Amino acid sequence: MQVSFDTRTTAQTGSSSSAANLFGISLIAALAGFIFGFDTVVISGANLPIKELWHTTPWFHGFFIMSMALWGTVAGALLGGWPTQKYGRKKVLLWIGIFFSISALGSALANDPYVFSFFRFIGGLGIGVSSVAAPTYVSEISTPSTRGRLVAMYQFNIVFGILVAFLSNYFLQGVGGNNDWRWMLGVMAIPSLIYTLMVLSIPESPRWLVAVKRDTNTARNVMARLGMNNIDEEIALITASVQHESGGTNADRNSRRFFSRKYSAILWLAFMVAFFNQWSGINFILYYAPEILSRAGLAARESLFNSIAIGGTNLLFTFLGLYLIDRLGRKTLLIIGSVGYIVSLAMVAWCFYAQASAGMLMVFLLLFIAAHAIGQGAVIWVFISEIFPNKVRAMGQSFGASVHWVFAALITLITPVFLDEKDGIFKDNPWPIFAFFAFMMALQLIWVLSKVPETKGVSLEELERKLVKEGQ
Repeated sequence: MQVSFDTRTTAQTGSSSSAANLFGISLIAALAGFIFGFDTVVISGANLPIKELWHTTPWFHGFFIMSMALWGTVAGALLGGWPTQKYGRKKVLLWIGIFFSISALGSALANDPYVFSFFRFIGGLGIGVSSVAAPTYVSEISTPSTRGRLVAMYQFNIVFGILVAFLSNYFLQGVGGNNDWRWMLGVMAIPSLIYTLMVLSIPESPRWLVAVKRDTNTARNVMARLGMNNIDEEIALITASVQHESGGTNADRNSRRFFSRKYSAILWLAFMVAFFNQWSGINFILYYAPEILSRAGLAARESLFNSIAIGGTNLLFTFLGLYLIDRLGRKTLLIIGSVGYIVSLAMVAWCFYAQASAGMLMVFLLLFIAAHAIGQGAVIWVFISEIFPNKVRAMGQSFGASVHWVFAALITLITPVFLDEKDGIFKDNPWPIFAFFAFMMALQLIWVLSKVPETKGVSLEELERKLVKEGQ
């Protein structure tokens, strides 16, 4: 009896140790999201000082100084699938850390706007590639029961990085006199270098090792380290998946191409979840929050408080989404988020239309942030990373991330056409913009209810069998 008790205790201890090991490895990979979020927002502290230092034109400042990282992100997302698939998830994650470190130091030490823009572009490449490699890696080392919350840690770290960047800019304000912006940008090198060193300790994705390298022995060792059960069965499933993707006759050769009928259902799912993510207006509100709030009389008085309130709400509800994603499921969270979007955006539109109080407007903006964090924000990277087959997962993640970032760039660029105080189409009152976003979220709700499958608790190989459409 005593022997049985000890054996069970040992097994439980081993299981707990493996779970902790899996969580730790996933967290290291997901920390790419922290640097992503930090880099995205930290430029806000350098905006005015750089404009005054180099006296650039508004067009040059907007395109080269403020949005150059965003164009790097688009390029990184478009190109990131190829190296992630060919050279492995770990190597790419390592280079992401190097890119972030180079970008931080180069931007901080830049002596002219052209050098500055070049290093911001390098950082953008890191962001774009990280949105491909990190979710792909974590989804492939996770178990079906933990995949949602482990991949969602990437989004949680993005949001955490955004909040830390707001706080960092605040505390570094005035450090070094007029060169405080250099400290704001340069400090990002510290977490970037730490992240790079930590990535050296994580293993390669076992699914990549089997699917691409055909190295089952190393994959078996990694699976044991991760505490996976039935390792031989897992390897057999992955191998069967790869053979299914690689096999076939000349008659169905075209179906194996990525943009083919075979993957059409999955491609549409990835496209639509990324498309609706941006047409919620999330980047519009985050990037232009001070200007939006100034229309209601808030930003001039309490801009720092508003930024921290938005960042704190985003972090809190992202954590809640991370907790719920493997309990309620991806589809349920998208439904909850869609309803929250519709209500909050419709009420923001009404607040502007009726010229309601600034406090009421702020409440519904925070409700919007909460709806995004618990819904689309928590789900998007998880959903895209798990719906594609092993053979094309990196390419699929690259496709979904590219759609996300292309629409983010387009919305960011066209916003001044509608919001500009002098020439904007809705310069007097921006309520139609928010009404349009609410309408788009009503369309998203219809799409989620009618087209989105639930992926909670299903293995990647089983999802492949359910979602891949066979070619003729």
